[in-house]
Amino acid sequence: MKAGLLGRPDFRRFWLADVLSQFGTRISVLAIPLLATQTLHASAFQVSLLRTLETAAYLLFVLHVGAWCDRIRVRPVLVIADLGRAAALATVPLAAAFGSLTITHLLVAVGITGVLTVWFDVAHQTYLPRLIGRDDLVEGNARLQANMSIAAVAAPSPTGFAVQAVGGASVVGLNALGYLWSALWLRSVKTPEHVPPATGKRHLRKEIAEGLRFVAKHPVLRAVAGHGATHGFFQSAQIAIVVVFLSREVRLSPFAIGLLSTSTLAGAVVGAFAARPLAARFGHGRALLGIGVFEGLIFQLFPFTAPGWALACYVLAGFGSSFGIVAMNVLSASFQQAAAGEHVRGRVNATVRFLVLGVAPLGSLLGGVLAESAGLRATLFVAAGGVLLSMGWLVFSPLRSVHDLEMHGRALG
Repeated sequence: MKAGLLGRPDFRRFWLADVLSQFGTRISVLAIPLLATQTLHASAFQVSLLRTLETAAYLLFVLHVGAWCDRIRVRPVLVIADLGRAAALATVPLAAAFGSLTITHLLVAVGITGVLTVWFDVAHQTYLPRLIGRDDLVEGNARLQANMSIAAVAAPSPTGFAVQAVGGASVVGLNALGYLWSALWLRSVKTPEHVPPATGKRHLRKEIAEGLRFVAKHPVLRAVAGHGATHGFFQSAQIAIVVVFLSREVRLSPFAIGLLSTSTLAGAVVGAFAARPLAARFGHGRALLGIGVFEGLIFQLFPFTAPGWALACYVLAGFGSSFGIVAMNVLSASFQQAAAGEHVRGRVNATVRFLVLGVAPLGSLLGGVLAESAGLRATLFVAAGGVLLSMGWLVFSPLRSVHDLEMHGRALG
């Protein structure tokens, strides 16, 4: 990938803000459940509550956040959300240093961070088209997904080693530093942000309903959102308990879990860089459809993970699913941003996030309940079956006839 957008100073600042923030986030993805499991001796259900609180705000607030992001400049929202997340997570190592860290404290810190993340995520996707324009959306999203993918690969192994060496609470503090880094770079962006002018009196509920109708009536966005919601629900059940499964059933150390995560998430890097060539070769719609089917099929290997040679099942499933999820994220985000006009983009972003991530806390709760009642491995089988069913949204959609973003935009008519 040539310099492209990275040759523009303000996009480069925006991109740099994302780099270390993504590393911090990936550190917490592993460090927080390890901290809960091994230091605070939390049950599988309590660990699942961490994932539930992390994502609950998508169910409760995201539609309202989307409506507000269409009304205001969103770069200040990004900065404030980063600073708030840094402060919330900084309390974890501070409490641990005084010997007062509890699972309740960890749940509250994660919940606050989750609320601020909703504001950040919706504002982030609303801001990107304002910064770079529609023509560069695929490259812009690919650049950001590459950050996430590289962080996903590079962070787990040192995170597992660090948790084993100095404890999970100290490692969580690194995420706070990542959010502080992000805030400082975002403040340095100089390009003026233009907000669409208001047309008449604003009604929050009507604006939210407009975003919901936009997605519901658009055949491609409806299919992508439906797939994402079904997939996200069942994948969240798996994510909520997988660290407990690897620690207690497969009997891996924190460092081994981090090393395993690194090997599987290497697929995310491949997915970030493969999305554009695949779309150019097969068309955006067919590429998204094919990747979605591949990811759903390979996900089925997760429940067969066991000590010894059967760890290969986890490696293959993790590599393939992370490749598929990231490649789909690049293409679907570009579809979404291209389809929605400036006046409705924040609400469309929020609606898709509500459908895709709003189900995550419910899926996490399901994972915790099933793990306690039926066992960890049985929960993984249920999650894999649900992910397989999610392919139906893509298979029975008009995606195969959509070649590029322009055709996708014309589908609105």
